[in-house]
Amino acid sequence: MTDQPRSPAHIPDYRRFWLTRFCSWLAGGGMAVIIGYQLYDVARQDYHMSIAKASFQLGIMGFCQFVPMFLLSPVAGVIADRFDKRNVGLMAIAVDLVVAGSLWAATGLHALSLPLLFGLGALHGLARVFIGPSVGSMAPLLVPPALLPRAVAMNSMAMQLATIIGPAGAGLLFAVHPTAPYIGAVILLAIGFLSMAGLRRLPPHPGNRDQHPVRQIAEGFTFVWNNRFLLGCITLDLFAVLFGGATALLPVFARDILHAGPEGLGQMRAATAVGASLMGIVLTARPISQNVGVKMLVAVGVFGAITVAFGLSTNYWLSLGLLSMLGAADMISVFVRSTLVQLHTPDEMRGRLSAISGLAISASNELGEMESGLAAALLGATGAVVMGGIGAMAITVLWAVFFPQIRRARTFSPHLEQG
Repeated sequence: MTDQPRSPAHIPDYRRFWLTRFCSWLAGGGMAVIIGYQLYDVARQDYHMSIAKASFQLGIMGFCQFVPMFLLSPVAGVIADRFDKRNVGLMAIAVDLVVAGSLWAATGLHALSLPLLFGLGALHGLARVFIGPSVGSMAPLLVPPALLPRAVAMNSMAMQLATIIGPAGAGLLFAVHPTAPYIGAVILLAIGFLSMAGLRRLPPHPGNRDQHPVRQIAEGFTFVWNNRFLLGCITLDLFAVLFGGATALLPVFARDILHAGPEGLGQMRAATAVGASLMGIVLTARPISQNVGVKMLVAVGVFGAITVAFGLSTNYWLSLGLLSMLGAADMISVFVRSTLVQLHTPDEMRGRLSAISGLAISASNELGEMESGLAAALLGATGAVVMGGIGAMAITVLWAVFFPQIRRARTFSPHLEQG
């Protein structure tokens, strides 16, 4: 009888999977920052746009990357369920490699233009749409259920580390040479591609082969809608981030409230990821295992309370500490929610549920930025953040009442009676 692995890191296929995700996030985060900078620079220098018009181009780029996510996430989920997840992930990473290589060449040849940047930005968004459901739903197929909470924590920690390192590293490389960030992205994506190619095959569930794709899309949404537990978990994160997200207004706080300048803005953006990463390390070593539903609700409520405190703070160092705590609370919520959703999802629906969850997260981030901007126009930045934090706390209370299945979840196991 062979010994069971005590950590996901002891499983070779999981190590390859983790390296693929880390490299993909690292490359994607760096590329997003440099594409945005180059887009603004090209609009100002080559098209002679005003600051306002050039800034508007950044909004168009965000729209170009969100549209593929909104339109194609259900399709990507079905494809991840109908085909070998490894092969789908490999093709998506290959598309991202083409984008990085094209940006490398265009930057080196001084051939950048707005249409080219919009097109490659949209193609980058398309690649991320298919990477999410295919790669994001692999972990339960690579590790035993008992190790999945640790695997989720390690995945989240990789994402947060990439969030810290990717943009900052790309900025430093860009200062060395404009092509350097894209050379780095090509190398990282190539490592991710080769690492994923080393995974064993992950064939689709036999029940997915003969169903009509449109029926499968509808089936995925119907399954979530009829499963009160999964619906509550997914929508809790959606609405909490929608109301409680303060990220979009950080430039206002850095410049006009905390008077920290652009350097302070960079530190503020990193602080949330640092707090999340540290909490990820704690959860990897000692994952939550009891009263998981209540702890997720408490984490979201604390997230809202810290958001209120951040909105009221006028001290830079206090604000920095609060942002770190915000990231830690969010990590707990993401850890519990991701583990619950993964373990309560049937094998044949993992791709579709991952796509629906990713779509909810993307929608909450994009719409949350819009909501924050509108609220700041009406209430001011401080008022918008404070009211958003109060809204997140209110959502927590409402979801605890309307979705009692969440607070009754004692453990992660879907096979045990909850309550």
